[in-house]
Amino acid sequence: MRIEITDGVIAAEEIVAEMKAGTDGAVCVFDGIVRDNTRGRRTLHLDYEAYREMALEQMRGLAAEAVAKFGVRDVAVVHRLGRLLVGETSVLIVVASAHRGAAFDACRWLIDTLKKTVPIWKKEQFVDGAVWADGEPFPSDIGLPRTSVTGAQSADGEPFPDEIVASKSADRLVGESVDEPGVDDVGRIR
Repeated sequence: MRIEITDGVIAAEEIVAEMKAGTDGAVCVFDGIVRDNTRGRRTLHLDYEAYREMALEQMRGLAAEAVAKFGVRDVAVVHRLGRLLVGETSVLIVVASAHRGAAFDACRWLIDTLKKTVPIWKKEQFVDGAVWADGEPFPSDIGLPRTSVTGAQSADGEPFPDEIVASKSADRLVGESVDEPGVDDVGRIR
């Protein structure tokens, strides 16, 4: 297995070539690259940060789990940190297997699970501002209860879905005083 976090360019072609073996019938590659826009906003670059030690530990665990769960022969997971320009590779996942189905399934599971669980964060710099990308929704059974309010927006500027906003609307929290953050009687953030 090749598990790596790097500050330099990811040598995708070299890594894919190293992964191939005579027993493989398939090598599935996910090459995540920086695109030039997000939801219509022109992207200048992305900045990636991570809790490096924890991220590496979790990436190793995911790779081992993919081998066991999908029966693939080998896995490479490489993520880049720092400033990345449009067209550059931010994450590379390579799965080698005797059969294509297992390779495709493991590759998809690895990128989806990595994005949801590994402590790597992405800041998107646009021509008109910057936001920390929120990625996949956080599991609802973990963390603090939501205190979303009418008019609130996620980090990327998109409004929260109506069902989230409606869950708190203009109702005040029990025991909340005027000096505490929350929602006033007309639904404004205070």
